Amino acid sequence: MSGSISYLARRAAQKEKVRILYRRALKDTLTWAVHRHLFYPDADALRERFDANKNVEDIDTIDRMIADGDAQYNKWRHPDPYIVPWAPGGSKFTRNPTPPSGIEIVYDYGREDH
Repeated sequence: MSGSISYLARRAAQKEKVRILYRRALKDTLTWAVHRHLFYPDADALRERFDANKNVEDIDTIDRMIADGDAQYNKWRHPDPYIVPWAPGGSKFTRNPTPPSGIEIVYDYGREDH
């Protein structure tokens, strides 16, 4: 019984690794082809590559394919990936940082009650 449990746990871990690899590769595809009319054919080709191997059942073969996919992703990933400007690492991230504590911002400046 424990053999089947470890098999199921290993298969679940493999499915998660494949899902993560697919998402990373898909996001990187968008970095290479920013315009949607260029992105969609590349995304379809990527999905076909993953779907071609979805019926493989041998655990060791799957592990080898995941390792090969990771190596290919690392070899071809974009050297300067697109980062949304306001996300961490983006060009606008913390452009307007929060003021230090003790400084009060008056939003109705010039319209105070006298």
